[in-house]
Amino acid sequence: MGPCRLLMVLATLAAVALPLASCEAAGRAKVAPHAPTAEERTRYPWLTATAKVRALEETFAPPEGYTRVPLEAGSFGAWLRGLPLRPEGTPVRDHQGDTVLAASDARLAAVGELDVGSANLQQCADSILRLHAEWRWASGHAERIAYRFTSGHLASWPRYAAGERARVSGAKVTWVPGSAADSSRAAFRNYLDLLFTYAGTLSLQAEGARPTREQLRPGDFFVLGGSPGHTVLVLDVASNAKGERVALVGQGFTPAQDFHVLAGKDGPWFSLEGDSVATPFWVPFPMTSLRRLPSP
Repeated sequence: MGPCRLLMVLATLAAVALPLASCEAAGRAKVAPHAPTAEERTRYPWLTATAKVRALEETFAPPEGYTRVPLEAGSFGAWLRGLPLRPEGTPVRDHQGDTVLAASDARLAAVGELDVGSANLQQCADSILRLHAEWRWASGHAERIAYRFTSGHLASWPRYAAGERARVSGAKVTWVPGSAADSSRAAFRNYLDLLFTYAGTLSLQAEGARPTREQLRPGDFFVLGGSPGHTVLVLDVASNAKGERVALVGQGFTPAQDFHVLAGKDGPWFSLEGDSVATPFWVPFPMTSLRRLPSP
């Protein structure tokens, strides 16, 4: 739950998307929002029947001359392509319901339809952990939901669902019986809040594998761990005939707020051809900061 704001002003002035001369025609499709289908509510189980959503893949067409990279069916990246977004014109709101980023802000491409809770917990690293855990849940791999606290201790959902609770004393964490077994969605959401309390950019950075630039794929993330630190998630990737690639990028932020898709000065697709990726709210992320959480 590390803070992510200290460098925001400097980064807002200095960090912009790399020029994409061939991508100037890229934009957002006019997609009418709809009530979630039964299939969407199975894939994204936090959705309510009254939500109005549009899928990420339908909303953002690749730039002219680019096509989306192939993905394995059922992968985290393929799941992210269908990520439900709120209707166009939605601002980013924090956990208290206050607007932190206007719908008209040029740095905002779209807002995810993902609850943030009422506490200041689901921030940048937490949003990535949330989405990865939700993918495992929806994919039938709930038994694999386990991530590390900043202390290095493993926080396992199966253990939590069995009724054990984390007893935290300084940097020491022990798991003890504390409640009746409960594997409901409500218990799962409580587990996530526990994870968000004790995990952050440092634990996410340490836990992730290190793919190379060539191996980069949707579902990977860039992270600069620290207090403050920040991380952004690669939501989709497209390439052209020359092998040049661009990416859609999303983030949570501090205070806890809606997960949102970013936009740079050339639109929502960011170049992956430089030594770093420059996003609007932080210093550029070097390619060496690329990480990946494990598949089920």
